[in-house]
Amino acid sequence: MNAADRQIERRQDQFHTWGPYGLLVVGTVLALSTSDLTAVPAAARYELGALIVVALALQLWHGPRRGRRTPSRRGTVYYALRWAIAFALTWLNPFFAFYAITGYFDADEVIPGTRRQRLGLFATSILQAASLSGGMPPRSASQWAVFAGLLAAINALLMAVAHVAFQEEQRSRDRAATITELERANAALQQALDENAALHAQLLVQAREAGVADERRRLAAEIHDTIAQGLTGIIAQLQVVANAPDLSIARTHLERASALARHSLGEARRSVHNLAPVALADDGLPEALKKTVAEWAERSDVRGEFTVTGTAEQLHEEVSATLLRIAQEALSNASRHAYASRLGVTLSFMGDEVTLDIRDDGRGFDPVAVPERTGSGGFGLDGMRARAERIAGSLTVESEPGHGTAVSARVPLIRHDR
Repeated sequence: MNAADRQIERRQDQFHTWGPYGLLVVGTVLALSTSDLTAVPAAARYELGALIVVALALQLWHGPRRGRRTPSRRGTVYYALRWAIAFALTWLNPFFAFYAITGYFDADEVIPGTRRQRLGLFATSILQAASLSGGMPPRSASQWAVFAGLLAAINALLMAVAHVAFQEEQRSRDRAATITELERANAALQQALDENAALHAQLLVQAREAGVADERRRLAAEIHDTIAQGLTGIIAQLQVVANAPDLSIARTHLERASALARHSLGEARRSVHNLAPVALADDGLPEALKKTVAEWAERSDVRGEFTVTGTAEQLHEEVSATLLRIAQEALSNASRHAYASRLGVTLSFMGDEVTLDIRDDGRGFDPVAVPERTGSGGFGLDGMRARAERIAGSLTVESEPGHGTAVSARVPLIRHDR
């Protein structure tokens, strides 16, 4: 309950406590000011005074005590006694109907049960109709007719007011229920957001762990495909040297073994370099990709271009690392197989997505035949696709023999945690 509601309730308590006293005083002042006490019999004056004292005593007995506004049997007794006193006072002087008005204000707060409350309101309307029709008892047929008309009109008005009050109370209950439902919905939404945040963090952790495992598999496959094969070749060349019939043949195979050793050393250094995305240590993804493309172009002697479209944003480290790895693998595949003269890399920021496109004008290939050609277990296209899917992305490849290759990775735009 807020401060305004508490203030309203406090004022209602004050009215129900002191209102009957004020209405009794109003009725008494009007009764005394409109009658000649000298013309009133002494017995009537004594009766009037005694009834006023009894009314005051009744209010002192019930009114000042807190908690009397709760419907109860005691409240019903209080209401009935007050009505009886008001009836007697109104019989003596119609202006004491002011005191009887109190019955309209607290019937629902002291009388339990809807039927009893309506009966109390009807009893109070009898006193009001009698007062307005000239006092009690009615002395003529016309006064009885006025009394009956006023009684019907007052009760019709009471019914209308009660209906409006009921509708307003129903609307208040509906508003309270709506507010409660909204609070429950907001709590459920907040809980869902918290759960989604926790799930997102968990997915990122799982993606990082899967990335580590995937990197191990990639490195193992790369060692098998490059360094191990190079060492095998060196051993084969040295075996030929050992059995060579003359020095020229031995020298030729020694040169081949030396070349294989240098190549294997280069592959080993490249594999070690690719263990972690060093390029992202000091730069964001756009700058890291720009440097990667430039270094690849210089190393491969192929024209390489890098472009950024959209408004660049600081991406989550897992997203940046995934896209950089995909670009590195695509560039590695292009240098090995494409024999291209030109290659372009485009990084696009598109609202809630990031796309990475790598296109070359090389000799191309048949994507359907790739699984058969890469059955040795290398990283290849399947590995790049697995990287993208691990962070809820996708990877598509478009290629045709003689018409170049286009690799496109599309991933959600997840911003860096600040």
